[in-house]
Amino acid sequence: MMDQKTLERLLARTAILKAMAHPTRLHILECLGGGERCVCDLQREVGSDISTVSKHLAVLRSAGLIRDRRQGTQVFYSLLTPCVLDIFACVEQAACAGARRTIEALS
Repeated sequence: MMDQKTLERLLARTAILKAMAHPTRLHILECLGGGERCVCDLQREVGSDISTVSKHLAVLRSAGLIRDRRQGTQVFYSLLTPCVLDIFACVEQAACAGARRTIEALS
């Protein structure tokens, strides 16, 4: 049986993975991997209206993945934990392995 500490650790992981579970939020994280960006830059990069981008940023901030910094009227975002980008390589390896299994099964 799972103890309370293990459950809390797993729930924390789940919250982070849920926050990342959207293509736009993954794209935002990738953009921030290159360094701090203002909301206007992220909005242009994502191609959505400012309110949609702000909602995605709020989800990522609530999960503890990004931080914001205000400078005058602009808000800048950066990765709070850049190591979160390391998960992308693992996910891509898993996707390639799954594709290889599918190809082998169809052969």
